[in-house]
Amino acid sequence: MNNRKSGFVTIIGRPNVGKSTIMNRMIGEKIAITSPKPQTTRSRIRTVYTDERGQIVFLDTPGMHKAKNKLGEYMVEAAEHAMEGVDVIVWMEEVLAPIKDMDMHILSLIKNVECPVILALNKTDLLERRELALSEIDRFKGLCEFADIVPVSAANGDGVDTLMEVIYKSLPFGPMFYDEDTLTDEPVRAIAAEIIREKALHELSDEVPHGIAVEIESFAAGKKSDVTDIEASIICERDSHKRIVIGKQGSMIKKIGTAARLDIEKLVEGRVYLKLFVRVRRNWRDSDIQLKNFGYYE
Repeated sequence: MNNRKSGFVTIIGRPNVGKSTIMNRMIGEKIAITSPKPQTTRSRIRTVYTDERGQIVFLDTPGMHKAKNKLGEYMVEAAEHAMEGVDVIVWMEEVLAPIKDMDMHILSLIKNVECPVILALNKTDLLERRELALSEIDRFKGLCEFADIVPVSAANGDGVDTLMEVIYKSLPFGPMFYDEDTLTDEPVRAIAAEIIREKALHELSDEVPHGIAVEIESFAAGKKSDVTDIEASIICERDSHKRIVIGKQGSMIKKIGTAARLDIEKLVEGRVYLKLFVRVRRNWRDSDIQLKNFGYYE
Protein backbone atom coordinates (compact mmCIF):
# COMPACT_ATOMS: atom_id res chain seq x y z
CA MET A 1 0.00 0.00 0.00
CA ASN A 2 1.26 3.48 -0.93
CA ASN A 3 1.70 5.53 2.25
CA ARG A 4 3.03 8.62 0.49
CA LYS A 5 0.90 11.52 -0.62
CA SER A 6 1.08 13.41 -3.90
CA GLY A 7 -0.87 16.04 -5.76
CA PHE A 8 -1.05 19.38 -7.52
CA VAL A 9 -1.32 22.59 -5.51
CA THR A 10 -2.17 25.96 -7.05
CA ILE A 11 -1.15 29.19 -5.33
CA ILE A 12 -3.45 32.11 -6.18
CA GLY A 13 -3.94 35.69 -5.04
CA ARG A 14 -3.70 39.33 -6.02
CA PRO A 15 -0.45 40.71 -7.48
CA ASN A 16 2.48 41.15 -5.12
CA VAL A 17 1.11 39.24 -2.13
CA GLY A 18 4.14 36.93 -2.05
CA LYS A 19 3.03 33.88 -4.07
CA SER A 20 6.36 33.30 -5.80
CA THR A 21 8.37 34.00 -2.66
CA ILE A 22 6.39 31.52 -0.55
CA MET A 23 6.65 28.87 -3.27
CA ASN A 24 10.43 29.32 -3.42
CA ARG A 25 10.48 29.01 0.38
CA MET A 26 8.49 25.79 0.34
CA ILE A 27 10.63 24.02 -2.24
CA GLY A 28 13.85 25.38 -0.74
CA GLU A 29 15.18 26.75 -4.04
CA LYS A 30 14.66 29.91 -6.05
CA ILE A 31 12.86 28.93 -9.25
CA ALA A 32 10.21 31.62 -9.67
CA ILE A 33 11.47 35.17 -10.03
CA THR A 34 10.45 37.79 -7.48
CA SER A 35 10.40 41.56 -7.27
CA PRO A 36 8.56 44.28 -5.34
CA LYS A 37 6.73 45.26 -8.54
CA PRO A 38 3.22 43.89 -9.20
CA GLN A 39 2.59 41.29 -11.94
CA THR A 40 6.14 39.95 -11.84
CA THR A 41 4.86 36.42 -12.52
CA ARG A 42 3.30 36.29 -15.98
CA SER A 43 2.61 32.60 -16.52
CA ARG A 44 2.16 29.43 -14.52
CA ILE A 45 5.42 28.24 -13.01
CA ARG A 46 5.53 24.57 -12.01
CA THR A 47 7.87 23.43 -9.24
CA VAL A 48 8.23 20.12 -7.40
CA TYR A 49 8.88 19.37 -3.74
CA THR A 50 9.59 15.80 -2.60
CA ASP A 51 10.31 14.42 0.88
CA GLU A 52 9.51 11.32 2.92
CA ARG A 53 5.85 12.35 3.14
CA GLY A 54 5.36 12.41 -0.63
CA GLN A 55 5.45 14.90 -3.49
CA ILE A 56 3.83 18.28 -4.05
CA VAL A 57 3.67 19.84 -7.51
CA PHE A 58 3.20 23.58 -7.04
CA LEU A 59 1.66 25.90 -9.62
CA ASP A 60 2.60 29.53 -9.05
CA THR A 61 0.23 31.83 -10.91
CA PRO A 62 0.08 35.44 -12.10
CA GLY A 63 -1.65 37.80 -9.73
CA MET A 64 -5.38 38.24 -10.27
CA HIS A 65 -5.96 41.76 -11.58
CA LYS A 66 -8.11 43.79 -13.95
CA ALA A 67 -6.57 43.21 -17.37
CA LYS A 68 -5.66 46.26 -19.45
CA ASN A 69 -4.18 44.48 -22.49
CA LYS A 70 -3.94 41.02 -24.08
CA LEU A 71 -0.98 40.08 -21.90
CA GLY A 72 -3.09 40.90 -18.85
CA GLU A 73 -5.95 38.81 -20.21
CA TYR A 74 -3.58 35.88 -20.70
CA MET A 75 -2.28 36.24 -17.14
CA VAL A 76 -5.77 36.23 -15.63
CA GLU A 77 -6.77 33.22 -17.75
CA ALA A 78 -3.62 31.37 -16.69
CA ALA A 79 -4.39 32.00 -13.03
CA GLU A 80 -8.03 30.92 -13.32
CA HIS A 81 -7.25 27.80 -15.36
CA ALA A 82 -4.63 26.78 -12.80
CA MET A 83 -7.47 26.28 -10.32
CA GLU A 84 -8.98 23.51 -12.44
CA GLY A 85 -8.24 19.86 -11.72
CA VAL A 86 -5.85 20.42 -8.81
CA ASP A 87 -5.89 18.73 -5.41
CA VAL A 88 -5.44 21.79 -3.19
CA ILE A 89 -5.66 25.56 -3.65
CA VAL A 90 -3.63 27.93 -1.48
CA TRP A 91 -5.09 31.43 -1.51
CA MET A 92 -2.54 34.01 -0.36
CA GLU A 93 -3.60 37.24 1.26
CA GLU A 94 -1.74 39.93 3.18
CA VAL A 95 -2.66 39.68 6.84
CA LEU A 96 -3.29 43.43 7.26
CA ALA A 97 -4.69 44.17 3.79
CA PRO A 98 -8.30 45.29 3.40
CA ILE A 99 -10.57 42.95 1.48
CA LYS A 100 -10.84 44.35 -2.04
CA ASP A 101 -13.06 43.78 -5.07
CA MET A 102 -10.52 41.42 -6.60
CA ASP A 103 -10.55 39.37 -3.39
CA MET A 104 -14.31 39.00 -3.72
CA HIS A 105 -13.81 37.85 -7.32
CA ILE A 106 -11.28 35.25 -6.15
CA LEU A 107 -13.73 34.14 -3.47
CA SER A 108 -16.45 33.66 -6.08
CA LEU A 109 -14.10 31.34 -7.99
CA ILE A 110 -13.01 29.47 -4.87
CA LYS A 111 -16.58 28.73 -3.87
CA ASN A 112 -17.07 26.78 -7.11
CA VAL A 113 -14.12 24.42 -6.64
CA GLU A 114 -14.39 20.96 -5.11
CA CYS A 115 -10.88 20.69 -3.65
CA PRO A 116 -9.75 21.94 -0.21
CA VAL A 117 -8.80 25.62 -0.03
CA ILE A 118 -6.15 26.80 2.43
CA LEU A 119 -5.87 30.50 3.26
CA ALA A 120 -2.26 31.62 3.81
CA LEU A 121 -2.12 35.02 5.49
CA ASN A 122 1.25 36.47 4.52
CA LYS A 123 3.47 39.21 5.97
CA THR A 124 2.96 38.31 9.61
CA ASP A 125 6.47 39.68 10.18
CA LEU A 126 4.81 43.11 10.03
CA LEU A 127 2.64 42.29 13.06
CA GLU A 128 3.75 43.31 16.53
CA ARG A 129 1.64 40.92 18.59
CA ARG A 130 0.25 37.41 18.15
CA GLU A 131 -3.11 38.63 19.46
CA LEU A 132 -3.37 40.93 16.48
CA ALA A 133 -2.64 38.01 14.18
CA LEU A 134 -5.47 36.03 15.74
CA SER A 135 -7.88 38.91 15.29
CA GLU A 136 -6.89 39.18 11.64
CA ILE A 137 -7.55 35.46 11.19
CA ASP A 138 -11.05 35.91 12.60
CA ARG A 139 -11.66 38.63 9.99
CA PHE A 140 -11.29 36.06 7.19
CA LYS A 141 -13.02 33.05 8.78
CA GLY A 142 -16.52 33.95 7.65
CA LEU A 143 -15.59 34.49 4.02
CA CYS A 144 -15.32 30.84 3.03
CA GLU A 145 -15.19 27.33 4.46
CA PHE A 146 -11.42 27.00 4.44
CA ALA A 147 -9.66 23.72 5.11
CA ASP A 148 -7.33 25.76 7.31
CA ILE A 149 -5.99 29.29 7.82
CA VAL A 150 -2.23 29.57 8.25
CA PRO A 151 -0.34 32.78 9.15
CA VAL A 152 2.99 32.88 7.31
CA SER A 153 5.87 35.15 6.47
CA ALA A 154 7.36 34.57 3.05
CA ALA A 155 10.07 37.07 3.98
CA ASN A 156 11.51 35.15 6.94
CA GLY A 157 9.96 31.70 6.59
CA ASP A 158 7.76 31.76 9.70
CA GLY A 159 4.82 29.40 9.36
CA VAL A 160 6.09 27.77 6.16
CA ASP A 161 6.60 24.36 7.80
CA THR A 162 3.08 24.54 9.21
CA LEU A 163 1.69 25.44 5.78
CA MET A 164 3.48 22.43 4.28
CA GLU A 165 2.00 20.14 6.95
CA VAL A 166 -1.50 21.46 6.25
CA ILE A 167 -1.03 20.95 2.49
CA TYR A 168 0.15 17.37 2.95
CA LYS A 169 -2.80 16.70 5.25
CA SER A 170 -5.15 17.78 2.44
CA LEU A 171 -3.48 15.75 -0.32
CA PRO A 172 -4.57 12.26 -1.42
CA PHE A 173 -2.31 9.21 -1.25
CA GLY A 174 -0.77 8.38 -4.59
CA PRO A 175 2.36 7.84 -6.70
CA MET A 176 4.92 10.53 -7.46
CA PHE A 177 4.65 12.43 -10.74
CA TYR A 178 8.35 13.31 -11.05
CA ASP A 179 11.73 11.88 -10.08
CA GLU A 180 12.76 12.73 -6.54
CA ASP A 181 15.50 15.15 -7.65
CA THR A 182 13.23 17.19 -9.94
CA LEU A 183 12.67 20.80 -8.88
CA THR A 184 10.88 22.11 -11.98
CA ASP A 185 9.92 21.05 -15.47
CA GLU A 186 10.66 24.53 -16.83
CA PRO A 187 13.38 24.50 -19.56
CA VAL A 188 16.71 26.01 -18.47
CA ARG A 189 16.58 28.66 -21.21
CA ALA A 190 13.12 29.73 -20.03
CA ILE A 191 14.39 30.12 -16.46
CA ALA A 192 17.38 32.08 -17.76
CA ALA A 193 15.03 34.48 -19.59
CA GLU A 194 13.04 34.99 -16.40
CA ILE A 195 16.23 35.66 -14.42
CA ILE A 196 17.18 38.41 -16.88
CA ARG A 197 13.69 39.91 -16.59
CA GLU A 198 13.88 39.76 -12.80
CA LYS A 199 17.13 41.75 -12.75
CA ALA A 200 15.58 44.31 -15.09
CA LEU A 201 12.55 44.60 -12.80
CA HIS A 202 14.80 45.30 -9.83
CA GLU A 203 16.89 47.92 -11.61
CA LEU A 204 14.44 49.81 -13.83
CA SER A 205 12.10 52.65 -12.95
CA ASP A 206 8.42 51.93 -12.40
CA GLU A 207 7.15 52.98 -15.83
CA VAL A 208 9.31 50.52 -17.77
CA PRO A 209 9.00 46.94 -16.34
CA HIS A 210 5.42 46.16 -17.39
CA GLY A 211 6.40 46.82 -21.00
CA ILE A 212 9.44 44.54 -21.19
CA ALA A 213 9.94 40.93 -22.13
CA VAL A 214 13.04 38.81 -22.61
CA GLU A 215 13.75 36.64 -25.64
CA ILE A 216 16.58 34.10 -25.65
CA GLU A 217 18.11 34.23 -29.14
CA SER A 218 20.77 31.59 -28.62
CA PHE A 219 21.67 29.27 -25.76
CA ALA A 220 24.58 26.90 -26.23
CA ALA A 221 27.02 25.12 -23.95
CA GLY A 222 30.49 25.31 -25.44
CA LYS A 223 31.75 21.96 -26.76
CA LYS A 224 35.38 22.80 -26.02
CA SER A 225 34.90 24.67 -22.75
CA ASP A 226 32.63 24.83 -19.74
CA VAL A 227 31.22 28.20 -20.81
CA THR A 228 27.53 28.53 -21.72
CA ASP A 229 27.06 31.19 -24.40
CA ILE A 230 23.77 33.07 -24.21
CA GLU A 231 22.47 35.88 -26.38
CA ALA A 232 19.22 37.49 -25.27
CA SER A 233 17.14 40.53 -26.11
CA ILE A 234 15.24 42.72 -23.70
CA ILE A 235 12.12 43.78 -25.59
CA CYS A 236 10.43 47.10 -24.79
CA GLU A 237 7.58 49.04 -26.35
CA ARG A 238 9.05 52.54 -26.76
CA ASP A 239 12.29 54.14 -27.92
CA SER A 240 12.34 56.14 -24.69
CA HIS A 241 12.20 52.90 -22.71
CA LYS A 242 15.05 51.48 -24.80
CA ARG A 243 17.22 54.41 -23.79
CA ILE A 244 16.38 53.81 -20.13
CA VAL A 245 17.15 50.08 -20.37
CA ILE A 246 20.51 50.79 -22.02
CA GLY A 247 21.36 53.61 -19.61
CA LYS A 248 24.03 56.27 -19.86
CA GLN A 249 26.97 54.82 -21.78
CA GLY A 250 25.42 51.37 -21.39
CA SER A 251 25.53 51.46 -17.58
CA MET A 252 22.04 50.01 -16.98
CA ILE A 253 22.24 47.13 -19.44
CA LYS A 254 25.66 46.26 -18.01
CA LYS A 255 24.25 46.23 -14.47
CA ILE A 256 21.33 44.00 -15.51
CA GLY A 257 23.63 41.66 -17.42
CA THR A 258 26.13 41.27 -14.58
CA ALA A 259 23.43 40.45 -12.00
CA ALA A 260 21.69 38.03 -14.38
CA ARG A 261 24.92 36.26 -15.34
CA LEU A 262 25.76 35.49 -11.71
CA ASP A 263 22.36 33.85 -11.12
CA ILE A 264 22.41 31.95 -14.41
CA GLU A 265 25.85 30.58 -13.51
CA LYS A 266 24.31 29.13 -10.36
CA LEU A 267 21.52 27.66 -12.47
CA VAL A 268 23.79 25.93 -14.99
CA GLU A 269 26.56 25.27 -12.45
CA GLY A 270 29.22 26.69 -14.73
CA ARG A 271 30.56 29.83 -16.35
CA VAL A 272 28.28 31.91 -18.55
CA TYR A 273 28.97 34.44 -21.28
CA LEU A 274 25.87 36.61 -21.54
CA LYS A 275 25.34 39.17 -24.28
CA LEU A 276 22.27 41.38 -24.05
CA PHE A 277 20.56 43.46 -26.72
CA VAL A 278 17.66 45.91 -26.40
CA ARG A 279 14.99 45.97 -29.09
CA VAL A 280 11.72 47.88 -29.56
CA ARG A 281 8.51 46.09 -30.54
CA ARG A 282 5.70 48.54 -30.22
CA ASN A 283 2.57 47.44 -28.36
CA TRP A 284 3.77 43.83 -28.13
CA ARG A 285 1.51 43.26 -25.09
CA ASP A 286 -1.52 43.61 -27.37
CA SER A 287 -0.17 41.44 -30.19
CA ASP A 288 -1.30 37.82 -30.36
CA ILE A 289 1.70 36.96 -32.54
CA GLN A 290 4.23 38.53 -30.18
CA LEU A 291 2.64 36.92 -27.12
CA LYS A 292 2.90 33.51 -28.80
CA ASN A 293 6.52 34.22 -29.72
CA PHE A 294 7.29 34.89 -26.08
CA GLY A 295 5.63 31.64 -25.06
CA TYR A 296 2.60 33.10 -23.34
CA TYR A 297 0.25 31.03 -25.47
CA GLU A 298 0.94 27.42 -26.39
